[in-house]
Amino acid sequence: MRIESVDLFHVRMRLKAPFETSFGVEHDRDALILRLRGEGIEGWGECVAGSFPGYSYETVGTAWHVLESFFLPATLGQDLAGVADFRRRIGAYKGHPLARAGLELALWDLLGRGDGVSLARQLGGTAARVPVGVSIGIQPDAASLVGMAERFVAEGYRRVKIKIKPGRDVADIGAVRAAFPELALQVDANSAYALEDAPVFEAMDGMSLLLIEQPLAEDDLLDHAGLQRRLSTPLCLDESILSVRHARQALDCGACRVINIKPARLSGLSEAVAVHDLCLSRGIPVWCGGMLETGIGRASNLALASLPGFVLPGDISASDRYYAEDIAWPRFSLNRDSTIDVPTGPGLGIEVDEGALRKVTLRRQTFNG
Repeated sequence: MRIESVDLFHVRMRLKAPFETSFGVEHDRDALILRLRGEGIEGWGECVAGSFPGYSYETVGTAWHVLESFFLPATLGQDLAGVADFRRRIGAYKGHPLARAGLELALWDLLGRGDGVSLARQLGGTAARVPVGVSIGIQPDAASLVGMAERFVAEGYRRVKIKIKPGRDVADIGAVRAAFPELALQVDANSAYALEDAPVFEAMDGMSLLLIEQPLAEDDLLDHAGLQRRLSTPLCLDESILSVRHARQALDCGACRVINIKPARLSGLSEAVAVHDLCLSRGIPVWCGGMLETGIGRASNLALASLPGFVLPGDISASDRYYAEDIAWPRFSLNRDSTIDVPTGPGLGIEVDEGALRKVTLRRQTFNG
């Protein structure tokens, strides 16, 4: 497939409600949307780098720079034999997994549309629908958190994840658990704690949580292993896992019992599938994390989560969870059993609403081969 041109769109989309985590509050979501054109076909991708270096060191600005200066020159005007060839061509460059993943996703979509094959089928997915949950940011108080959980449970979500940070943890979890004794519940710290805070997590250990996600710093595999030995609740790693090598090392040292697979964090769907395959071979459950994606990234996550190792509900949720108006069709809706259907059309199985895209675009540039 010869890549003839790439369009980059810097978008800013207003969230329906502020989303707070341990590293800050977001009112708007910035991202890069990519469109590849080749041989009369176009493919779409989404780079989830945001406006500030919170979850990742990457931002929209750094992603745009590395794409324009390095990744696109290695791609444009080239006859790519496939995704593996693309990854080889940018393999000399270090870092920037979110930028890599956005460009790789557009290539997957382009190739899938060209072959008339869905992304789920390209990746080896088998499920027609996947279990999903909803993620709730830090709320003003425990009562507000319970109220939001009630709303999502009423909408049909059977698994809820709540964000935590020091001072907003055990009491908040206890309030939600008291309100919903049988709810599948998990928490996410986004690296906000240290091993010295182990008593906080020991206090959660009797709350019947599905898992505790990324409690310690992303480079603290050994400390995570030490914490996991003190808990019966499984630890799940997110920010710590940047490659299949990191996943293997984390499992080998006992740093976690569950892995959150985000293709963006892992530099693309190829590495995400490799981590899935490793975990499946070891009997380690995985689930698909979310990054407030538009319908483009949401379609990709659904396709990935259709692989057999994704046995826990993902942070995918319905299209109307974060945005009043998405930029892609069809909109994804929640089924009565807390699942969402996996797209079956060629590539991502979606069509970008270019009118909606224009309304949220701050900057656009076309790069020709």
